[in-house]
Amino acid sequence: MRHVARKRFGQHFLVDEAVIERIADAIDPRPGEPLVEIGPGLGALTEALLARGAALTVIELDRDLAAHWRRDARVQVIEADVLTVDFAALAERLGAALRICGNLPYNISSPILFHLLPQAARVQDQHFMLQKEVVQRMVATPGHKDYGRLSVMLQWRYAMQALLDVAPEAFEPPPRVDSAVVRMQPRPDAAAVDAGLLSELVAVAFSQRRKLLRHTLGRWLDGRAAGADFDCQRRAEEVPVAEYLALAGRLMQRATG
Repeated sequence: MRHVARKRFGQHFLVDEAVIERIADAIDPRPGEPLVEIGPGLGALTEALLARGAALTVIELDRDLAAHWRRDARVQVIEADVLTVDFAALAERLGAALRICGNLPYNISSPILFHLLPQAARVQDQHFMLQKEVVQRMVATPGHKDYGRLSVMLQWRYAMQALLDVAPEAFEPPPRVDSAVVRMQPRPDAAAVDAGLLSELVAVAFSQRRKLLRHTLGRWLDGRAAGADFDCQRRAEEVPVAEYLALAGRLMQRATG
């Protein structure tokens, strides 16, 4: 298919065959297994997954590309902005935990990750190509400069692994940044905390990451007895995910009496 990449959709099409095969090998679909690909584009990864027998549903916003894939009887097509897709309903329709993959548009990669977050319990795994800087933030551990709100929110629900780096030359047109592939597997024992509360708590904590938490989160916790034993003489990047989750849990208990 001849198609000019559209900048407004953040389109960069993967063309390096070796990289494509490595990603498909990492996903490793079983014959007949339902798989959802976000942004199939010109089909580089799509074809590799179909060759392995995946039963593929593709989500494509670009109407020309969606029309192209509708002519292919091997795939089911959802023509939509991924941020509007009801993944809970999709999991019910497919009758299986979702396996999701894709080369995500870098300009909306974080919103896509947060859109999928509430559906983690309906997901088997996710494999995404993202800007390398974003992947580094996703997998960062406490004490690392990249550890932040994205790290905490995603590591609450997923075990994550950076799989491989991908150079700009692997794409057409080449992006101006390096890319990386990450694997995300939902944690079956994820803490039962309110996502909105945790998000607010972590956003406050990292709002001034150079300062000690007593200047940010400490003030937010004033009057909340649940935060009395939380050490605010640290910077936000020094606090493990488990401690943020424990604090959110205590705040929930206090709010519910």
